[in-house]
Amino acid sequence: MEEFELENRIKNLMWTVSGDYSLEFKPDLAAFAKSKYVALYDGIKQGAFARYFNREEYSLYLVKKIYLHAMEAPLMDLAQLCIEFAVSGKIIAEREGVSNIRRRACEDILDMDFHKLTGNPAGKLKIALFREILNGKGAAEARQRHFMDMVQELSEAQDTMELIQTTDKLYNELIDPYFERNQGDLEKVLSVTLEELAEFSWEDFLEEEALESTLETYLDKVTENMTNLDTRETETKEEQEKNTEETTKRILVVDEKALEKMYSYVERNYGKTYLTEGEEKKINALVCRGIHSDCSLYFTKGILKEPVMRNYQYEYARKQRSKNLYEYHDNHRVVKNNIRLLTDMLKKTLTMREEKEETLADRGTLLPKRLWRIGRTGNVQVFKRELYEDSSSFVVDVLIDASGSQRSRQGQVAIQAYILSEALSNVGIPHRVTSFCTFWDYTVLHNFRDYDADRTENSNIFEYVTSSNNRDGLAVKAVEYDLLQREEEHKILIVLSDGKPYDVILNRPNARNPKPYHGDYAIKDTGFAVRKLRNQGVCVLGVLQERKRTYRRRKRFLARILLYTGYFRIFSCGRPISDKAIRKKHLIIKKLLLY
Repeated sequence: MEEFELENRIKNLMWTVSGDYSLEFKPDLAAFAKSKYVALYDGIKQGAFARYFNREEYSLYLVKKIYLHAMEAPLMDLAQLCIEFAVSGKIIAEREGVSNIRRRACEDILDMDFHKLTGNPAGKLKIALFREILNGKGAAEARQRHFMDMVQELSEAQDTMELIQTTDKLYNELIDPYFERNQGDLEKVLSVTLEELAEFSWEDFLEEEALESTLETYLDKVTENMTNLDTRETETKEEQEKNTEETTKRILVVDEKALEKMYSYVERNYGKTYLTEGEEKKINALVCRGIHSDCSLYFTKGILKEPVMRNYQYEYARKQRSKNLYEYHDNHRVVKNNIRLLTDMLKKTLTMREEKEETLADRGTLLPKRLWRIGRTGNVQVFKRELYEDSSSFVVDVLIDASGSQRSRQGQVAIQAYILSEALSNVGIPHRVTSFCTFWDYTVLHNFRDYDADRTENSNIFEYVTSSNNRDGLAVKAVEYDLLQREEEHKILIVLSDGKPYDVILNRPNARNPKPYHGDYAIKDTGFAVRKLRNQGVCVLGVLQERKRTYRRRKRFLARILLYTGYFRIFSCGRPISDKAIRKKHLIIKKLLLY
């Protein structure tokens, strides 16, 4: 069947059901290739939904919810389920033949997408509901039955607001229990104005070919997708790591046109760079070599400090800063206590270095009791000298992993870095705090504070936000460049990481593509960068943050990290701040200063 004929067939179905031949609709022909019943049923539902409910009102609610940082994929999955049960009974009562198409569509979805569906709460709910469509009502766990009843009761819904209320309640209970506390209730969602939505840049939610990144464009996309039965999925970093044998999936192929857009995309989503074009080229030429030769470095003060536009990433960063600060204030006393403990330890350690130390020498103050050695032994050290250490000869770089794998503990990592920075400020040790992540071939280094900055800039650390991947070896080499230029005698690098270097490789035109950056390959590269720094006199401390149960699963993997890099291991046990971990970190830093 020709595409044109197929498109007309689906459109005619929708128009017939809706009774409105002016209704705009773009059939999903790709879905038809997988299952004609799914494609036909989606067209029928589009028409039915437009007939019985207000499409614009419902899609606008979804956009407002996403604007307030609801996760797009699970929200759309729930919306599809709610629409399905709100319209199916009504249209089947008028057209009995739709019942068979519906059943065949449900069968195909379960056959094609079962494994995808089992990986998330919305998918599991869809499986349970579709099984009851096919087999009748069956037994279900109490919590699951609660959500199933909520969806099934929509068969009696008479207006769009009932549909909105159920969708919102489902999302807040099933997907994100903290959404209402952090972002607001349904009233807050609906109060978002069209002006606020229009000012927002929606291009992050649109495909590359969508040239007009406007609210209207995204609304059209939501309206088209919200009635579909297709399964939406996003691949996590952990899932990617499980498929180590499928290395080709970790190679992203791009063309010249995409490469031209890359820099501006990084600029929009991470903030303007504080380097000149000449400075950028210089540091990239010096640092991005070997397996990193096709990579680039991007230095920024962050999207909140140097925004290009008010887009999704800007809003996300702003709200994540609020969350980080909330967690800080919620643990204010513990944080202050840890700052005090670490400060006292550093002061005592530095005082020990300032104490005079006596040593034998060939000049200095004569020791009469050693005069007998003259002419009798080859040891002519009959003098003593007093040595003093200068505590001001220290400089510290703090490097924080800001990849997506740290997303669940952003507040905790920000607090730990803040504690460290405050303590170093208290004892007057110059230090720099930088986070790193990698997007496409850009390793983005977010500078929170520079070496000699005022301590008021320590609060910038709460702008810590995670995204994308992490190319640890390149990040270490990047901070090495400035650290080695410092005049201080004793240089220290502290890396806060989860020990999982991972990066997608871009297949550039006319480029020799290296191996994907993950597993032993990435660990060995990071270890090489660390050992190189140590050979240049820099003390390197890697603090691995792991939950104990996770560590048990990844024990061998982490053992390789410890072997190749010499990183220390510190557990993060799920509490906002782990006192045990903090104390252990204090002791490690003390040893470093005495080194």
